[in-house]
Amino acid sequence: MKSDDLSEQTVQRREKLKSLRDAGINPYPNDFRRDSSAGELLERHANTSVKQLTDKQIPVRVAGRLMSRRIMGKASFAHIRDESGQIQLYLQREQLPDGLYDEFKKYDLGDIVGTAGIMFRTKTGELSIRVNQIRLLVKSLHPLPEKYHGLTDVETRYRQRYLDLMVNEESREVFRRRSATLTALRRFLDTRGYLEIESPITLTIPGGANARPFVTHHHALDMQLYLRVAQELAIKRCLVGGFEKVYELNRNFRNEGLSTQHNPEFTMLEYNETYLDYVDYMNFTEEMLREVAREVTGSLQVSYQGNTVDFGKPFARMGLREAVVHYYDGISESDCSDAEKLRSVLDSLHAPADRERSVNGLLLDLFDASIEEQLIQPTFITGYPLEVSPLSRRNDETPNIADRFELFVAGKELANGFSELNDAEDQSNRFLEQAQAKAEGDEEAMFYDTDYIRALEYGLPPNAGGGIGVDRLVMILTDSPSIRDVLLFPHMRPERAPGEQ
Repeated sequence: MKSDDLSEQTVQRREKLKSLRDAGINPYPNDFRRDSSAGELLERHANTSVKQLTDKQIPVRVAGRLMSRRIMGKASFAHIRDESGQIQLYLQREQLPDGLYDEFKKYDLGDIVGTAGIMFRTKTGELSIRVNQIRLLVKSLHPLPEKYHGLTDVETRYRQRYLDLMVNEESREVFRRRSATLTALRRFLDTRGYLEIESPITLTIPGGANARPFVTHHHALDMQLYLRVAQELAIKRCLVGGFEKVYELNRNFRNEGLSTQHNPEFTMLEYNETYLDYVDYMNFTEEMLREVAREVTGSLQVSYQGNTVDFGKPFARMGLREAVVHYYDGISESDCSDAEKLRSVLDSLHAPADRERSVNGLLLDLFDASIEEQLIQPTFITGYPLEVSPLSRRNDETPNIADRFELFVAGKELANGFSELNDAEDQSNRFLEQAQAKAEGDEEAMFYDTDYIRALEYGLPPNAGGGIGVDRLVMILTDSPSIRDVLLFPHMRPERAPGEQ
């Protein structure tokens, strides 16, 4: 770090650090052991009276970050915080070893301390520790943001998540809920007999989704590799092998832009089960999300950005055409078969429209441009064009339509699922179409995956698959407006050029 980057407070703290080292004091010891956390003490003694505390003289040892301090001559109050909560300390000069009170007065907010003392209640009834020993465990070299009152600058919160977590309880709660969401998803699938797998992240061929992959290089093998864009093809290979219920909850990587809903590295749950179809999986996904919402939030009604999302009611189900007619004024059922009409509407919305797109493709463009954001309550949309569903089984009655659903909640796509295509010849032909599109410049088109076709030729049982964007689900369950709010370390442009300190 450059010297001109150091604030006056940081300079003073570094001088204190040097003084400690010069005096032979280790400012970073690791021999203090606590016997309680702040939260445990507050819970354990919530109903312990003043007299009971006085009579019992309960000794405790706690440690935490110094968050506030009020020095009043020969006595001081302070608060320290650990992960579980915050507790008050009371220090008196005459109750401490010689010189220790003056040493305490040199501590800075943000320092981590270990303390021993006796539990008591103040005159205001606050549970506190009457300190008889206190020790510096970690010297903090930077002041707490905004004097511990909170960190409000959004960019700093994202770049320096450790500061955000240090001073914002709301942020800590978001990531507790994120962890609870992952646990709940796994529990739901595990209890239903699903096998969790781990598939490779670096691949010779990326597949399972239309997405632009990240490219890397394996030096020892001198070959190009890609970061995984989806787990789907690995899961279906497992079904070919004989497993019947499989899921993976892990990271995917797509070389796309940043937005409130997109991060190049994201968490995805993908799950497949044999001898089910996409309708069965709509029911299954609805049940899973209902149970997860209840477990994580304690309710089936979740507040999100001023709306109440109700996971308790049956999820709405609409076809793509039905949704367009219902939600877009001025579009009739007959208009949904009129390509020129649809292009005209898309032009009026300043939405891009491929002149070569089919009618169903144009309907999807219109849906993406105008309808998706209106779907606040959980809504399944079906009737997707086969042309944008290269891994989906085609509908028996309408071959240009896929047996597929997407689930929208709070105006954003949350889940995708379909009856899986298990016809090797059909899949091969679609891969060839994808490869042609890639050759013509479509960077999101899929590669031709020879090994996957070979796997299908051995026989993939009829099955359905689904995928849930976990980050978006956490956004909804935590009332977070941006995906960056639910990622501990979201992607950001670097503050400095690579190698610059």
